[in-house]
Amino acid sequence: MKKVIEFGENVEGYSIPVLNEREIRAAAGLLFLMLFISVLVVILTNDFLLLKYGVTIFLVDILIRVFVSPRYAPTLILGRLIVRNQVPEYVGAKQKKVAWIIGVVLASVFFTFTVIINSYSPISGIICLICLIFLFFEAAFGICLGCKFYSMVYKDEAQHCPGEVCDVNDKQEIQKTSMAQIFVVFGFIVFVVVITLLFNDFFSVPPYDIFGLDTPK
Repeated sequence: MKKVIEFGENVEGYSIPVLNEREIRAAAGLLFLMLFISVLVVILTNDFLLLKYGVTIFLVDILIRVFVSPRYAPTLILGRLIVRNQVPEYVGAKQKKVAWIIGVVLASVFFTFTVIINSYSPISGIICLICLIFLFFEAAFGICLGCKFYSMVYKDEAQHCPGEVCDVNDKQEIQKTSMAQIFVVFGFIVFVVVITLLFNDFFSVPPYDIFGLDTPK
């Protein structure tokens, strides 16, 4: 039973239980895709069915992570299969547990409003947006926003953070950003604003069926 209900893996060379960040990012990507598509369906068709399934799956998965073991969470198992040929990136399990407890709270409230009460409101919308932001940052950037709350709960410092951001290191040359690169980003933002102002009417014209496939016969 101890092996079943256990948070984190004991890996040689690490003094604390750890998890594979690559699996976590893959799982976050799967959950983000599922919830994002569900939200799009709601926006486009006003049909909440897929979203209700999505939030239920999300809640059950994260409950398994926190109260049973990440080893048996379905999305993390899928994530493990997806990244099985990649070298593991070990991160401390403690801060992930804090982040996922926050996820349990958010998902529970979202589930209550959306499924049990069968309602929608700005509250459920904001919670859904927060969940999407958390999942997107984890999947796209490897940044665990929920892990930032670890230091508020525990006095000890977090260990083995993704990308070793817990450690104070000098940036390597490839990580540094020059003023020229900053100027490029700023110029690109100006470019987007300019084309929006100049070409909005042109881009707004609906495209026509070039092959006439939708033309009534």
